[in-house]
Amino acid sequence: MCACALSAGRATLTDMAYDEDLANRIREAVQDEPGIREKRMFGGLGFLAGGNLAVSASGQGGLMVRVDPADTEALVDDRVVHRMVMRGRAMDGWLRVDLEAVDTDDQLRHWVQRGLAYARSLPPK
Repeated sequence: MCACALSAGRATLTDMAYDEDLANRIREAVQDEPGIREKRMFGGLGFLAGGNLAVSASGQGGLMVRVDPADTEALVDDRVVHRMVMRGRAMDGWLRVDLEAVDTDDQLRHWVQRGLAYARSLPPK
């Protein structure tokens, strides 16, 4: 995803940090949840519960969701839900959910609630 920016009077293309529309949809999904904090991180906008990252509008597109590592295998479908890869290593407990998997508000709420539930199960930071 790209956005235009002015540089010395000329328009140039720059990378957008994260999908603002997705971030706003996440905000709506967590608006009634107590103790949620937003934080820019990893090129995206994270939503934290108890200081633990629950879900993020990813800077690489789509949604990043924190889940119980023991549930990772059952949740990954390798079509629209993938293990997150950090430094070339697939990480259990972290999922990348493509935008097409969160088209509806119900689909998005499902993933947001899953991320919040796991983040809240961890000791607060």
